Amino acid sequence: MTCYFEGMDVVDLRNFYGQQLGVVARRFIGRGIRARWSDTRGMRVLGVGYATPYLGLFREEAERCLALMPAPQGVVRWPSTRPALAALVEEDELPLTDSAVDRLLLVHALEMSPDPVELLREAWRVLAAGGRLLAVVPNRRGLWARMDTTPFGQGRPYSRSQITHLLRDTWFTPTGWGEALYVPPISRRLFLRSAVAWERTGASLAAPFAGVHIVEATKQVYRAIPARREKRRLVPALKPVLVPSPGATAIHS
Repeated sequence: MTCYFEGMDVVDLRNFYGQQLGVVARRFIGRGIRARWSDTRGMRVLGVGYATPYLGLFREEAERCLALMPAPQGVVRWPSTRPALAALVEEDELPLTDSAVDRLLLVHALEMSPDPVELLREAWRVLAAGGRLLAVVPNRRGLWARMDTTPFGQGRPYSRSQITHLLRDTWFTPTGWGEALYVPPISRRLFLRSAVAWERTGASLAAPFAGVHIVEATKQVYRAIPARREKRRLVPALKPVLVPSPGATAIHS
């Protein structure tokens, strides 16, 4: 029996990224993501989990950019001043057709999932042939995974070998690795002012204590697809209480 890890919901996540420590995390993780996906022009980009702090990197250049947030976590309006591109979903039943997207970004998703295998198989299904997945996952050896005051201290952290096995078991081939968040998860100004130095030093030494792994993987198109369990009927009236962004009106299902 699986269960969703109790932890931060969308309100907590949004508040974290509104704080100084969250701004620092967004900057360094965003650099790692952009280093892997430097050009998404004409592509369909999907974020699953709480990926909206990073989807803005691609929204203006991608053909289409969507955010799907798991039901236990909740959903916020995104973007706040434009037509909504975010929706509440069941993570093992994404409301997309097969091969619908070219790039899939997982943030605050894999470590919180009640069934990471099913989540990744669903990611495999909606990715087009040659599509790429990029997962930001807490590093079990890092300081951030040991501090439950940040989103990266919630759920199940992973080692590099654990992520590799998980991806291979779900028909993905890891093709690139990166790390981010060498700065300690401390909100004091002294640490935040030296964040760039921490990041540069940790990266240059290939230190093992980074806060997150950033792993890219490609879809294996030659795998046989096992018979899936019968899907539950999608219920359009999932009627969650949506959380509005500051100064914006919430989406109503």
